[in-house]
Amino acid sequence: MSGPAASGPTCFLLHVDMDAFYASVMTRDRPDLQQVPVIVGGGHRGVVLAANYPARRYGIRSGMSGVEAHRLCPTAVRLAPDFDVLVPTSRAIMATFRTFTPVVEVMSLDEAFLDVRGARRLLGEPVEIAAAIRARIRDEQGIPCSVGIAATVSVAKLASRRAKPDGVAEIPPDRFAELVHPLDVGELYGVGPATRERLHRIGLITVGDVAAVAREDLRRMIGQHAGAHLHELVHGTDRRELRPGGAGVFGFGEGAPEGSMGAQHTLAVDVTDRDRLAREVLSLAARVAARARAADKVARTVAVTVRFSDFTTLSHSRTSPEPTDVTQEIYGIALALVLGVVRAHPARAVRLLGVRVEGLQRRRPGDGRQLFLGERDPGWPDADRAVDRVSARFGRRAVRRASTL
Repeated sequence: MSGPAASGPTCFLLHVDMDAFYASVMTRDRPDLQQVPVIVGGGHRGVVLAANYPARRYGIRSGMSGVEAHRLCPTAVRLAPDFDVLVPTSRAIMATFRTFTPVVEVMSLDEAFLDVRGARRLLGEPVEIAAAIRARIRDEQGIPCSVGIAATVSVAKLASRRAKPDGVAEIPPDRFAELVHPLDVGELYGVGPATRERLHRIGLITVGDVAAVAREDLRRMIGQHAGAHLHELVHGTDRRELRPGGAGVFGFGEGAPEGSMGAQHTLAVDVTDRDRLAREVLSLAARVAARARAADKVARTVAVTVRFSDFTTLSHSRTSPEPTDVTQEIYGIALALVLGVVRAHPARAVRLLGVRVEGLQRRRPGDGRQLFLGERDPGWPDADRAVDRVSARFGRRAVRRASTL
C-alpha cells in the first residue's frame, strides 16, 4: 500500500522493515530469480531465514523447517545466506537511517525504529520522510522496504506489517481502535504464541476483547508485569521513547553498545545425551563470553533457548549479583538452565540450543565474582585472556576446550 494521509503531530515513530531481506539481497543481481519461489536457508535440518513473495504464496514462511518448505514447494530455489554480502548491506542501510535522524534503535539485521520528530522541520512530515527513506534504500541497495508510522513502538510495528510489501502505512492514535481492535490478539508486537493461546482459552480472541478487560483483571490472569504490559498494548499506549543503538541480529548493530549478545546452533541430529548437550552449551558460552570480553563488557543475566524436535521452543534466564565475562561462569549458569529444561521434558530430543548474555554494561575495575573467604582463585579469567590472545593471532579454532573436540 502507499501514501496514507498526512501524519498527525504525535506520530513520529517509524518502523522500517526490509521486505524479505535475505531473499531480496541474495536475488537482487539475479533477474532470473525475481519471479520464481526462492528460499534462503532451510538446508539439511535448517530453518528458512527468508522466503521471497512467490515462495510465500505456497505458504512458506521464515522460521519454518527446510523439510516443510520443500514439501510445500519442491521446485523452490534454495540459496545459502552470504553474510559477507548481507552484513555490509545491513550496515549501509542503518547508516542511511542515521542521515535522516540520529535516534535509531536497531532491532535486527533488517529492521529498526526511527524517531523523526527532530527531522520534521528540515525533511517534512513523517510520511514524506518514510517515502524518502524507501526511495534511498531502493536506489542505494536495490531492495524494497516497508515503513509503519505511529505514536508508539508496538503500533509502528503493526503499521509496517500493514504496509507490506513495499509500502507505507500509518496508524494514528485516533484510529487505533478502528484498525487494531478487530485483529487477533496474537498480531500484537510482544504477544507470543503461549500468551495468545492462553487468552484464546478464556475467550479473549481479538485485541478489542482484551481491551474490554480491566487492567487489574489482566494482571490477575497472566501476571503483574505481563498483564500491565498487555493492557498498554491493547490500548496503544506502550513505549514512545527509543533506545538508540541496539545489537542487531548476530551482533552486527550500529550505534550505542549492545544490550545483549548471543549465539545459537542447530544440532546436526536431535540430541538427548546430556554430555553432548553440555559440550554444545560450553561451545556457545565460550563464543558469547569472548565477544563480551572483546567489547569490554560484562553481563549479569544469562539466558538460554532450547528448541525441541517438535519445534517447541523454551527460554529461561538467571540473573547473578555480580556481572561477569568469564566463560566458565556463563557456562555454569547456562548449563544449569538447559539441564533444567531438559529434565522437565525427558521424552523430548533437543534440536537447537542458544546462549545469550543480557544487561551488558561497560567493564569497571572490580567487576566479577568476589571469592569467598579462604576460596582459591581458579584462574579462569586469566585462562580466558590467554585464549583470547591466541585466538586473535591464530584464529578462533586455534585453541579449544578438550571436551569440545
